[in-house]
Parts: sequence; structure tokens; C-alpha cells
Amino acid sequence: MPDTVVIVGAGLAGLACALRLRSAGVEVRVVEAADEVGGRVRTDVVDGFRLDHGFQVFNTAYPEAARVLDVAALDLRPIPSGLISFERGRRERFMLPWRHPGQALSGLLADVGSPADKAALAALTARDVLLPVSRLRDGRERTTREELRHWGVSPRMVEKLIRPFLSGVVLERELETSSRFFHLIWRAFARGTVGVPAPGMGEIPRQLAARLPPGTLALGTPVAAVTGEGVETAGGATIPARAVVVATDPATAATLCPGLEIPEMRSVTTFYHAASRSPMDDPTQIIDAEGHITDTLVISDAAPEYAPPGRALVSTSVLGVLSGADEPRVRARLSQIYGTDTSDWEHLATYAVREALPAMVPPFRLRRPVRLAPGRYVCGDHRDTGSQQGALVSGRRAADAVLADLGA
Repeated sequence: MPDTVVIVGAGLAGLACALRLRSAGVEVRVVEAADEVGGRVRTDVVDGFRLDHGFQVFNTAYPEAARVLDVAALDLRPIPSGLISFERGRRERFMLPWRHPGQALSGLLADVGSPADKAALAALTARDVLLPVSRLRDGRERTTREELRHWGVSPRMVEKLIRPFLSGVVLERELETSSRFFHLIWRAFARGTVGVPAPGMGEIPRQLAARLPPGTLALGTPVAAVTGEGVETAGGATIPARAVVVATDPATAATLCPGLEIPEMRSVTTFYHAASRSPMDDPTQIIDAEGHITDTLVISDAAPEYAPPGRALVSTSVLGVLSGADEPRVRARLSQIYGTDTSDWEHLATYAVREALPAMVPPFRLRRPVRLAPGRYVCGDHRDTGSQQGALVSGRRAADAVLADLGA
């Protein structure tokens, strides 16, 4: 029997699994269907612009990321810890006061809720920041909307601020996401620095892949089946393996592992526009309280490396699967939000991410099994939480299951 463990998929989960196994002295082979590592976390360079596959950010509060990544080497470009809410032609700024003390009054004066609302939100945030993570994970579960009502946050603040913001995070508008995940992600935003690597989000999986020994990774190698001997590639070749870890999207994983439960997936579409200059000179994220889009920001104001000199890159996301045919509608809304003529903006690309995140509705299991059968394992954010943190943790869990079964 071969000693090699084959990992199908070179996204964050698969790469994290591979590194964990290699650190334990296990021989690993990673096969990836695409021509680059990263899965959903990739960056294309188009005419000098860095275009991530959908609007994504890195959060320094993710504990697993701190364990497996050299965060300093990512050369992170921070995005302000706050929001600008746009509604009926007005922009209201709401910044975290402990991160931006010079703008502390912005949240107090913003017309997004009553003083009681802001006090309730502050109490909720303080609790999430200070409590151990285990208390948040094990707390009573309900929907996020019910949880906010429990904390005394009024429908007005929910609709003007929290729902528009969270729709861009969990990719749903009804606030039906589990309150357990809500508290975990709220804690991460309150405690961490959010930003993007200067070379683009694709730098994260590239850093992980660079730590694997030469010859470990095979790109452009789709797998057709998992067999008793290992895996069979689409080209008909057999790669023998002592164990196989499937680290793909849920639909592909279910094809390779019949009977695997497929969660409902959320989708999002990101439009990229190039402008001759920034319409804001401010990288703060803007949320659309009226729901025409989800959020937008001038990403090159945070990371100048994302655009060629003298140009600006605007990233705008909308829930669902859209196409270039929807771009004029999005452009018209951006004209209203930024208060400028957008007719001369260049439409660079549209990224429709059909399976962007798993739905996390109650009852939601924060940990799903990664061991399917002897020698068969699965990982990905659909086995943990829908986040980079969840993907990395699932990779570690799958590797630990392999090591336990191999007696390593």
C-alpha cells in the first residue's frame, strides 16, 4: 500500500491539510483541476488591475490564520473599521470608536438608530469581544434577526445598518443566519484588522503552496473518481494513495463522495470598474441600505497596488448570480452612491460566484464530520463555518483525522 495521501483540491482547506500532514512527516500529493491554487480565493491581473474573485478581505482576528500564515509577509493594506450607510441620497458614517477615536462622534451622530439602539449594539459588541469563544459557540441558538431583537436593537437600526452590512458578509438579506456564527464573526470584526494583501487575496493560498516541497502540487489535474486504490484523473491516470482527502466545493465533493450532504449555497456577483480618479479618496466600505446593491468601495484607496498609477479600482457586490447585462443598472446606482458621473468608468470584469458560502441557518453545526470512511476524508468551509477561518480549520481537522487513522 502506498504511503502517500492524495488531497483533491488546492484551496485554503486542501493546502492547510497538506501542510499539516507534511509537518507530521506524511508524504502528500495535491491535485488541483484549475491552473492556479486558491479555489475561490484567487486574484487575476487585468490591464494592471488586481481583481479578486469576488470582494474578499482578510481578518487578522482569525486564530487559525495566525497559526498557519506569515501574516506580516502578506503586506496587508487595512480597510477602515467602520461603514458608510447610503440611503435616499445621504451617506451616514459609523466607525468603531476604539479603532478611529478621531471619528468617534460619527457613530453617535449617525442617523442609523436611537441612542438606546447604539447602547444595545455597544453592549452586544463588548460581550462578544470579552467572552471566551467557547461561550459564543455554545450559546443559545436562534436566527440573527431574533438575536438582535433579544438584545433590544430596533428594526430601524437593523434595516439601516446591520442587515445591509451582514448581507455582504453572510450573503443573505433575511438575517436567518445562526446567531452562533453571527457572534463569532461579529467578534472577529470587532477585534481584528480587516484588509487585503498588497498583491491581492490570491497571495494567501500562494503563500501556503510555496511551503510545500517541489513536486507535491499538480495543477490542471481534474479528478474523475475516488477509487479503492486512490484517485483516477480525468485523463485516465491512477494516482495510488493510502488515504484520500476531498477538499473541493460541496457539489464536486458529493460527486466524488456519493452520499455526502450538500448544504445550500449562497451566491454573489462582484463588478469591477476602473475610474480615472477615486470618487471618494476614502477606502471605507459603503453599504446600500435600500438594497439595490450590497456594498461598494474604492479598493485602490486602501491598496494602491490594486490599480495602475493614476487610476482607481471600484469593487461592487450584489447578491445572486448576475452577468454583464446587469452592469448598466449597477453603474447607475454607483452614480447615485458616489455622487458623480460614472458614464466614463470602464467595466473591467464581472465575477459571479455561484457557490460563494454555505448557508448557516439554525440548527447549524459548527463542526461537521470530516472522516467519511476508512481512508476517505473531506474538508472545506462547508464542514465548519463559511469563512477563511472555517476552511483552514477544516483542513487541520481532516489532517488530524488522517494522522489518527494512520497511527502517525
